[in-house]
Amino acid sequence: MATELLEQGRRDHRASPQRTIAALWRTALAREYGVAAYLVEEPGGWREVSWAEAGRRVDELANGLLALGIRKGDAVAILGSTRIEWALADFALALVGAIVAPIYANSSPKDCGYILEHSEAVAILLEDDSQQAKIDEVRRATPRLRHVISFADLNDLAETGCAYAAENPEALDKAIAAIDPEDIFTYIYTSGTTGPPKGCMIRHRNYYEMANSVNRLSDLTRQGDVMLLYLPLAHNFGRLMHLLGPHIGFTIAFLSDPLRAGEALPAVRPTVFPSVPRVYEKVYAAVRGQFEAATGVKRRLIDRALAVGYRASAIRQERRELPRGLAVQLRLADRVVFSKVKGRLGGRLRVGISGGAPLAKEIAEFFHALDILVLEGYGLTECTTACTVNRMTSYKFGTVGPSLPGFELKTAEDGEVLIRSETIFAGYLKDEAATQQVLTDGGWLRSGDLGEIDADGFLKINDRKKDIIVTAGGKNVAPQNLENALKSAPLVSQALVVGDRRPYIVALITLDGAATSPKPAEAEREMQGIVDRVNENLSRFEQIKRFAILPRDFTAEEGEVTPTLKLKRRVCEEHFADEIEALYARSD
Repeated sequence: MATELLEQGRRDHRASPQRTIAALWRTALAREYGVAAYLVEEPGGWREVSWAEAGRRVDELANGLLALGIRKGDAVAILGSTRIEWALADFALALVGAIVAPIYANSSPKDCGYILEHSEAVAILLEDDSQQAKIDEVRRATPRLRHVISFADLNDLAETGCAYAAENPEALDKAIAAIDPEDIFTYIYTSGTTGPPKGCMIRHRNYYEMANSVNRLSDLTRQGDVMLLYLPLAHNFGRLMHLLGPHIGFTIAFLSDPLRAGEALPAVRPTVFPSVPRVYEKVYAAVRGQFEAATGVKRRLIDRALAVGYRASAIRQERRELPRGLAVQLRLADRVVFSKVKGRLGGRLRVGISGGAPLAKEIAEFFHALDILVLEGYGLTECTTACTVNRMTSYKFGTVGPSLPGFELKTAEDGEVLIRSETIFAGYLKDEAATQQVLTDGGWLRSGDLGEIDADGFLKINDRKKDIIVTAGGKNVAPQNLENALKSAPLVSQALVVGDRRPYIVALITLDGAATSPKPAEAEREMQGIVDRVNENLSRFEQIKRFAILPRDFTAEEGEVTPTLKLKRRVCEEHFADEIEALYARSD
């Protein structure tokens, strides 16, 4: 049935031949935007790259790929961090009709080998020697892999492309014309939290319509914006931002090291900053810590400014104009207190975008009180990134916003969120059974998330369906709500709530390295106070009865978090099984 639905979709959408990523790129170049295409960090500062320069480079690389024999339908992997080479190679591959199979820069050799073999990749573009070493380790197990090209080799590939284009001047245009909107643009591999990663097959028209839907919002990102992008391009969130740049006409500053975001923000001074919640959580914890450490007159000024900010936020959330007196107080609060925080984010941030994982309501409200708007969105790889997002003029903190233009949402009887749109993927590569499990006969995508849609159409996500804890007493508990509440405390870095088929709820907690580290006994007392505050408004069965402070954070290196820093629950529970058992073995 799933195959029949996909074939029906293929027939229904053949009437629009221009909905390809190649068309998106070529159209952007023809528009001649009056801003730089990209900002690239070099010794001494950030260099502007024009649309014309980017366009020439993409054409040269595309012709170079054709010279190597890479053609429509060939899978080609890209392994590297968020850099301009990644982005331009992505567009070059789109022009020849190849299927990009991205691999996260921090992937293990085993994971790299799996994606190369599963996607049947004929080539890989990789960043540097460290990534080359991973591929060398698995090369024998990937016999289809014919070409290994480093980012340092791209100049040679471009020269080859120039020579090829001189001899075959029509070859690239013919390759572009041969691409159909229903052709697969990319394989995006899921994080594999419950088994081997699945390859999501995303068509050209899926991603084109995804970019089109965001463009129709008009105020989220707009022509002339400057975006600092550190998100991995192997993830759908970062990939969409990279495609939106040319589609809408804004400048993207690529940051290869996400740990340097704090340094890059004041240098780039972005107007838009897409991020996973973890970065906002760290900024929140640092600012809260500074505020709470202040004393005397400075502390009184901060408290008054925050009181004004929260009053203004409450009125703005109701979409009402600020009274004149409050507006004056807010400007004063901004000059004395808030501007210093804004300066850390570059000083001209128009909007922050949060996605990839849940953002605590308290954190969004805190930023809004500082006159910094962070809009949360929601989606999944299978619907080509996003299906909902809060708007600049219409937002509700604690929700992920209303549906994007062209999307339909509803909830099933058990609360599972169902999605229908032209962005729904073509299925899982080589896994028809899994495809059938997530696609209904009516064309709806089963998200696997439990949520509620309010009277205004705003979606609130309660938790992953598979993550819901059912206690030994038969009570259902949503762990993400408890974890977000714990992480709102500056002392807390990460939190994992456990209790499935157990008599009560416990938590594993890690300390934020940026916070002032108290002695173990003091940390235990302070954490007990945090847990007590979280428990205050909870039913007894939801309350965290015991907790353990872990000696280290959950890390990607240990396979405990996804690239968007969501916890891999099963892995974390396996790694800290002794600590969990000790919490249940204790007798108070």
